Amino acid sequence: MSDDLLRSPLHERHTALGAKFASFGGWDMPLEYAGGGVLREHAAVRDAVGVFDVSHLGKARVSGPGAADFVNACLTNDLGRIEPGKAQYTLCCDDASGGVVDDLIAYLISPDEVFLIPNAANTAEVVRRLAAAAPAGITVTDEHRDWAVLAVQGPDSPATVKALGLPVEHDYMSFSTTTLDGVSLIVCRTGYTGETGYELVVPWDDAVQVWDALVAAGVRPCGLGARDTLRTEMGYPLHGQELSLDITPVQARSGWAVGWSKPAFWGRDALVAEKAAGPRRSLRGLELTGRGIPRGHMQVYAGSTLIGETTSGTFSPTKKVGIALALLDSAAGVADGDLVEIDVRGRRIEAKVVKPPFVQTSVR
Repeated sequence: MSDDLLRSPLHERHTALGAKFASFGGWDMPLEYAGGGVLREHAAVRDAVGVFDVSHLGKARVSGPGAADFVNACLTNDLGRIEPGKAQYTLCCDDASGGVVDDLIAYLISPDEVFLIPNAANTAEVVRRLAAAAPAGITVTDEHRDWAVLAVQGPDSPATVKALGLPVEHDYMSFSTTTLDGVSLIVCRTGYTGETGYELVVPWDDAVQVWDALVAAGVRPCGLGARDTLRTEMGYPLHGQELSLDITPVQARSGWAVGWSKPAFWGRDALVAEKAAGPRRSLRGLELTGRGIPRGHMQVYAGSTLIGETTSGTFSPTKKVGIALALLDSAAGVADGDLVEIDVRGRRIEAKVVKPPFVQTSVR
């Protein structure tokens, strides 16, 4: 491990479980565990229940009179659509270009307080931009290493979480504050796998206690390798691949997370213009019809014409085929069901254009 990589408060637990580590957003995080591996961990989440340590994710708090209105004037989604106790997926866009600085979850605590969970590598930049724009009386605080986040995911997660005495009846994208053996924590009905699940926001110093309780309850520890195959099967974007400063929400087909009727948010003018004109490229799903495993940054062809590039690719453990997400040129006129080819290490492999998700699950 590089000495400049940050560590989760659960690092010693991961080491004891024989985890293989990898760098994620500047953090040394478990990729998979001994005795498990990506395929078994993926299956645990699709069929039963698993837990991911995602403490590398950022945490920030915006507080002060009118904090929610301030955040709403900056981020794309409309906080006015939800009430306190609800969470919302949203985007922080560059005001000039409309490119995506980060995608994040906003927890609406009250009109005067919003808790944000951005991606690890982008937390400092999101905080910087919000702090620079904040009016007098509103404080933006980076709480990256004040909180751990444990994602309990899978069809058995409600029963497992309930057995620990935690609330499970609240609606999707809502959260509840509670305690577990004296530890105060937030239980939110969110996740990144496409399965029913909960994300537990726990004080940093109490993460080991909560992790141990979950593992003792029979929840399989899962690494970020399985998290990536699970989210790719759902077609969920990953910042730096499907979203970036060069990839707008219109191109990424994330316009559903934009409050188009709001009078103001960062990037509004650029995004409204792009939506009206039509994006030059758009994110599509590709399912291989032949054998092969696509990865990111592979060229996609329609006949002899280069029409785009993959952004993510993997073997789908559920469907047992190669799948990919790709940005395809709008001018190519490719429709769902059409066949294209991916250049996989010099070999053209046929793939069908599909609309994600690649698998049918239920987060609710």
